[in-house]
Amino acid sequence: MSSERDTFYSQVTEQCGKEIADRISMSIDERHVITLEGLVPVWQQVVDIGHIAGKLPGTKGVVNLITSEDYQAPVIDRTADIEAGRKKGIVAESDIVIIGGGITGCGAARELSKLNKSIIVLEAASDVCEGTSKSNNGMIHSGYDSKPGSLKARFNVKGNAMYTQWAEELDFTLLRLGSFVIGFDEEDDKVIKGYYERGLVNKVPGIELISGEEARKIEHRLSKDVTTALWTPSAAFVEPYEVVEALMENAIDNGAKLMLDTEVLAMDKEGNTITGIVTNKGIIKAGIVIDAAGLYADEIAEMAGDRFYTIHGRRGALVVMDRKKADLTPHCFVGTAPRNFTKGGGPQISPAGNPFWGPSALEVPDKRDTGVDENDLYFIMEKGKKLTPGINEKDIIRYFGGNRPSNYIEDFIIEKSEILTNFIHVSGIQSPGVASAPAIAERVTEIYREMVPDAEIRDDYNPIRKGKKPFRVCTKEEQEALIKENPLYGHVICRCETVTEAEIVDAIHGKIPARTVDAVKRRTRAGMGRCQGGFCGPRVVEILARELGLDEMEITKAGEGSNILVDKSRKEMAE
Repeated sequence: MSSERDTFYSQVTEQCGKEIADRISMSIDERHVITLEGLVPVWQQVVDIGHIAGKLPGTKGVVNLITSEDYQAPVIDRTADIEAGRKKGIVAESDIVIIGGGITGCGAARELSKLNKSIIVLEAASDVCEGTSKSNNGMIHSGYDSKPGSLKARFNVKGNAMYTQWAEELDFTLLRLGSFVIGFDEEDDKVIKGYYERGLVNKVPGIELISGEEARKIEHRLSKDVTTALWTPSAAFVEPYEVVEALMENAIDNGAKLMLDTEVLAMDKEGNTITGIVTNKGIIKAGIVIDAAGLYADEIAEMAGDRFYTIHGRRGALVVMDRKKADLTPHCFVGTAPRNFTKGGGPQISPAGNPFWGPSALEVPDKRDTGVDENDLYFIMEKGKKLTPGINEKDIIRYFGGNRPSNYIEDFIIEKSEILTNFIHVSGIQSPGVASAPAIAERVTEIYREMVPDAEIRDDYNPIRKGKKPFRVCTKEEQEALIKENPLYGHVICRCETVTEAEIVDAIHGKIPARTVDAVKRRTRAGMGRCQGGFCGPRVVEILARELGLDEMEITKAGEGSNILVDKSRKEMAE
């Protein structure tokens, strides 16, 4: 281990300077987990040093405890909350408890619901798909860019292929339109050739290295300046929130339970076995605990007593354009030669038909930082305008940001705990996490069955979930029949997306109740059009309050602390 330590300090000195190297300490345990401590001037140095450690041969994980002078993380004492949760006693018990309601957790819940075991999914937010899973471009990557031999490479290609069956069984939109990585000069060509060779090793189906002329025959909207392109026809697109909803609904149909607004605060243990999960709603007993908590997976692992990695947020911004510009945007994904820890970003068309640009990539010290700044927009717009002439800033209808749950080995962690008897790690699921989700769910189920040999496939498992056809895509005859059956279909609430009151009411009372404005938006698209809720927003608040039996002042955008209304109107106060 002394050679690894020498190599580490040598590389830190070379990249960051001897003064910085002298400020930090590095230790390696018997599992080859590296722990870093110290204080450095700026946050980016924390990340850079963590990556140096993560690249050392044989590293299992990096626990990066280095802090920076330019960012002080808030210290929150949860002692009182933990005690309050314990006092509520045992409120639920299940064979399997999954922590996290994103695509990883809900995918695992759906796959595990095939077994003769009870399942509970815990989600801290007020809806599923409130974290990383909702804040991405929904691309089902082909797998050309993942490091050969990594879990990312293995699960990306396999998961991509499994999406066809997922879409058929779960009734969500899957557009398998393919993707390009394009080049404009010799330097780009060299990078693209490297990804082509990597894609061959990863066994990406149909991958081709083609000329710009050949690429324009596939997608006529490509720039005439493109000289080389990497073409992968297996790449596809989904609306990630639609997939997560479908997964969780099908899991519920097969007996799984979902607990929203349920924050995990602590773990109770006896020896090396978790005996209880302490939440804000009380204690939940579990046979096996699965950590699929995304950005907070390392904190859950710390509570459990088996933290061997650190999750650091890598923020990315995305820009949504007006659907009227769809004809100008290539209908497959178009990216330029990737750089650093992002696939490069670029323009695409969402399943709903909006030009969708991005993402950017920026390391941030606060996992909760989902802001979008001027540099994000400049990066996305300059690249997008180069690749898609005719679209510019005036066509933007919305932009948003999200955080990738990155770790310092830059690979997925999917394994049974080496320390605990009943804990499974499913963490570091950043891109290509959406593409890999079916294969990850399958692997989690395999691990579970290795741990619990008596788990068997149920005879009554039903893989089919039927979604409701949106009113906006129904034929005239179908629309008239719906209105006749339920007059609320005749009340259009969102004009931009043609969303009816009946659809909003159905969402509020659905299997996963939409209890916030954002949840209604994800279920129905109310508020996703050009005016971004300027017209329908007040009506959605009114309908939520009416259906939930709440005052309009209690309606939130996305859960506690995000109330839409902050005070009564002058007219209401006068009354």
